[in-house]
Amino acid sequence: MPLSAATPSATAPCSESALAPSSQFHARLNALWIYPIKSCAGVSVQEAVLTSMGLASDRTWMVVDAQGDMVTQRDLPRMALIQPMQVPASNGALSAWQLQAPGMTDLPLISNQPSASNTSVLVRVWQDTVPAFDMGVACAQWLTQFLGLSHGPLRLVQFDARHKRVASLTWTQGVEALNQFSDGFPVLVASNASLAELNARLLRQGVAAVDMRRFRPNVVLGDAPEHALLPHDEDRVGVMTLATDSGVPVQLQPVKPCPRCPIPNIDPDTALTTPSVGDALQQYRLDARVDGGITFGMNAIPVQGVGQVLRVGQRVSADWVF
Repeated sequence: MPLSAATPSATAPCSESALAPSSQFHARLNALWIYPIKSCAGVSVQEAVLTSMGLASDRTWMVVDAQGDMVTQRDLPRMALIQPMQVPASNGALSAWQLQAPGMTDLPLISNQPSASNTSVLVRVWQDTVPAFDMGVACAQWLTQFLGLSHGPLRLVQFDARHKRVASLTWTQGVEALNQFSDGFPVLVASNASLAELNARLLRQGVAAVDMRRFRPNVVLGDAPEHALLPHDEDRVGVMTLATDSGVPVQLQPVKPCPRCPIPNIDPDTALTTPSVGDALQQYRLDARVDGGITFGMNAIPVQGVGQVLRVGQRVSADWVF
């Protein structure tokens, strides 16, 4: 039986437009994003493998302080300027990562693997204490040089994939959904229509439009030929089925609206903070499902199709859930 997208109950915020008349939700997969390092810049990809913990390479690494606590743009907005880049191997395939930041030498990022000489350390991501692998002195020095010492010396750690970090069973209704270093759920879904609604409101207030990077989704939905999306349609659907090239569908279950912290107020190009985005959302996105928090996008979990390849342009369908 499909889960309800609005588990601990209340009515989703409605846009000013009427709900779509179509008997079923249809969309196209318009963009895919991964964020190899939690709270650093994202990487737009044309395709990505769906794993049990979300898109491959998403939130694999995290910056921590000397106590092992997570550090994010909430603490250090300049993290937005750290750009992971995939680099080609000798055969031309993309196989490794490096970090780039203004004024810094590129830093190779080599994945750590469990071994007798490579033991894990314990780190904290929100309320979860999880094992991870320290990425070494060179990464630590690079991060601390770029981000400064306001939070003390910094380290980069890699999630230990042998560990099961389970999403809230209350919101998943008992389904075991795994995460790496995401805030709490493996996949975040948003739509271009929702962003367009926000930008229309910003422009009416004399504020420049913003782009989707502010909201850090994994899956961005766009219009399908038979269905033009309305703002926040993603709030109002059940299991989303994505038609893959292999013929084996991927199914993502929306489980929780995504509450918003101040990160959308941070300009991803400059790391400067202004309150305009949060102020605009405050006017129309207060969400009773999360105790009146501001929401944008839906957290989702994989329920079918782990191992399949998601690709930009794939068709998405779902039933409406009101």
